[in-house]
Amino acid sequence: MAHAVVHFEIGGADDGQLVDFYAGLLGWNMSPVPGIDYTLVDTCGGEGINGGVGKNPDELGSVTFYVQTDDLQAVLDKVNLLGGKTVTPITELPGMVTFAKFEDLDGLVIGLVLGPVDPAAAPPVQGQATLPGPSAGTGAPVDWFEVLGADVNRSQRFYAEIFGWQAASAGPGYRMVDTGASQGIRGGLGTGQERTWATVYARVPDVEAALIRAEELGGSREQGPATADDHMQTGTFRDPAGNVFGVYSAVRRADGR
Repeated sequence: MAHAVVHFEIGGADDGQLVDFYAGLLGWNMSPVPGIDYTLVDTCGGEGINGGVGKNPDELGSVTFYVQTDDLQAVLDKVNLLGGKTVTPITELPGMVTFAKFEDLDGLVIGLVLGPVDPAAAPPVQGQATLPGPSAGTGAPVDWFEVLGADVNRSQRFYAEIFGWQAASAGPGYRMVDTGASQGIRGGLGTGQERTWATVYARVPDVEAALIRAEELGGSREQGPATADDHMQTGTFRDPAGNVFGVYSAVRRADGR
């Protein structure tokens, strides 16, 4: 099956602080889930994927994304065989979702969520996720994921073996990823320069303005703005829990294209 990236998740010791931070920064709509320390995120971006904000029991910050599969245990077995490890075994939240998490070769945490091979054609199965898309609105859509490890070639081999993802070179130390899925989002694999992370990016009108606003709300600038190519600017910040999160915007060239 194609393994789509369908959900993102942000966590920290003070989930309420993170809810306020991202709502104020990116215009997301937040809906607390009764009975658990979790808030569903509708980015109101009209495209991309939705996510959630949770309270981490270990009080550490975290950002990850979730990859859809119809066989969680098969993926975890392959991860463990290739040198990664399971960090959250298969867990079912009745009536909501079935998920798991693993660490890749760099210790970066990636989520797995149970879902059908063909969401448009497959009948619903107990434990499979129902993940509505973002509402139309003025929020910043989340439509890119990124994994920066110690060696992009090693990361590429690992994720190709686990998920069948195809990657094409986008310059030294970076690969563009095509998950092969008709849903979800695309992303990139890179070699980190003194940093490693697994995170997601939101599309914003102005990267510098978003980074300044993040600082005003209690975050800190990690890097950027930087011109990734002649069409894009990128930046990353750390939220109040210390999590790395990315923003990017299209850049109009001098020739108007």
